[in-house]
Amino acid sequence: MKTTTAQDETAAPPRRAAAPAHGLSTRERIVRSASLLMQRQGYDGTGIKQISREAEATLGSVYHFFPGGKQELAVAAVQHGDQEFADALREVLAGEDDPGVAIIACCRMLADGLRASDWIEGCPVTATALGTAGRAPDIQQAAAEAFARWQDLVFDKLRQPGTGIAEDDARDLACTVISTLEGAELAAQVSRDDQPLRAAGKHLSRLIGSYRA
Repeated sequence: MKTTTAQDETAAPPRRAAAPAHGLSTRERIVRSASLLMQRQGYDGTGIKQISREAEATLGSVYHFFPGGKQELAVAAVQHGDQEFADALREVLAGEDDPGVAIIACCRMLADGLRASDWIEGCPVTATALGTAGRAPDIQQAAAEAFARWQDLVFDKLRQPGTGIAEDDARDLACTVISTLEGAELAAQVSRDDQPLRAAGKHLSRLIGSYRA
């Protein structure tokens, strides 16, 4: 028997409905809705019933695809957010030859996304993982894999031909970039101002430039 919680009975909808895209499978709709709702409300603030409503799916369908319940669904939601951001990050990084300029463009992308959501949609991976720290190792593992993937994308950009950045330095810089972007995005969301992201982009670009041959 599945037990219900207060979160399952959440009645107040988010500011913008997480309407499922047409043409997606039921499972895809469920995962997308879970990812967006947890991005806005966190893990504990999002219930299975709300996810099923937003995905236009029955509770039976949710538990059919995710018999492990909300934790199993949260892992899939984190993986979805991981892939979604990785695709966007890869595209932005490829759009600029200079890696420092590319990082500034990444900060601009994050700021534009926050502003467009009225500052309620931060990092979907962080929002879900922080709410389960110490009690959901599968979610923590999925989040760690997401951060590692994003760092690898930045590392590849820093190591592209012509940068002259040593491998060890590029690995450390990639970790610094992702960590700084995460913190700046959160600060921008809380303050409802993109200044933290603009400052992060400017100084990360300078830092990267100092390592270039």
